[in-house]
Amino acid sequence: MINKERLLKNFLEYIAIDSESGNEAAMAARVSADLKALGCDVRIDEAGSVIALFAGEAPALLMSAHIDTVTPGKGIRPIITDGVIHTDGSTILGGDDKSGVAAIIEAVASAREQKLAHRAVEVVLTVGEEVGMIGSKALDYSKLSAKEAVVFDSSGDAGKIITAAPGQTKIRAEIKGVAAHAGLAPEKGVSAIQVGAAAVAAMKLLRIDEETTANIGTFKAVGATNIVSPSAYIEAEVRSRDNAKLEAQTKHIVECLEKACRDFGAELDCKATTSYTGYTQSDDDPLVVSVAEACRKIGLTPVIGSTGGGSDANTMNANGIKAVVLGTGMDKVHTTAERITVKNLEDTAALALELMKL
Repeated sequence: MINKERLLKNFLEYIAIDSESGNEAAMAARVSADLKALGCDVRIDEAGSVIALFAGEAPALLMSAHIDTVTPGKGIRPIITDGVIHTDGSTILGGDDKSGVAAIIEAVASAREQKLAHRAVEVVLTVGEEVGMIGSKALDYSKLSAKEAVVFDSSGDAGKIITAAPGQTKIRAEIKGVAAHAGLAPEKGVSAIQVGAAAVAAMKLLRIDEETTANIGTFKAVGATNIVSPSAYIEAEVRSRDNAKLEAQTKHIVECLEKACRDFGAELDCKATTSYTGYTQSDDDPLVVSVAEACRKIGLTPVIGSTGGGSDANTMNANGIKAVVLGTGMDKVHTTAERITVKNLEDTAALALELMKL
């Protein structure tokens, strides 16, 4: 059984610590101190992530959450109304992902004080998740022994199990046209805007299929109206839970850009990079089955599903650690209306504790 009062107290204290992405040092120091006080072997890596070992029986289980938040995340003042934790509307709450952090630390504390037989737990609290999974990408995976991980970092009630997530590529393209006077000699110019518009018009975008999406996030060209635009910049993303589809859709967008530039006589400087790869765990995978069983043991209904977003679990799966993402009850994340119920916070901590038990 968890200590509900301690859990809530820690959570409220954690969210009061400013830790927007890139400025997580104070939060890292606090959770490091808390884990050391619980007898864990704790270190902070070069990226700033906190890694702790809660000694126990093999096989080890990795439990993870991230300590950074999106903006506006400074000066958070939590308010509790009828069992719902929220803010005054001027900031985010930070339940994404300090609900996961608080749940993991409470589970460690409860297991220790109750002297429960438990698995060894490698606690990994990452930095920079919100800005490209910086912490999980920088981890030295050779220093981790766990082969399975649960990442407490999803909206949805406790009991939600994310078993599939997409990979993502980013396409950044600069189209170089030819400047000319738009009134005197427009035919001597090559409009980068026109080239880009033709390329985008030829692209398959938004929902491609049930596993794949594509979107243009930036189409930028600034100049005077009397000059044929010599430059335009386009930035796009592709996501898919199928890595072959991810590659094919990325290739399609690049080919549309290349064809438009050939057709109009423009130059193209284009780069496509992989941000992270996707993963899928089957419903009968032993990790998924064990998490679902743990949910039932504490009275939660497991709900297995997929997501359209990436997380540290993508990076862990890519580095040989089988991972799923678990819901913590965080709601309306990345907005100033963010909230979480006290019950979901308690259920998440109880699930973390159950997953530790032998």
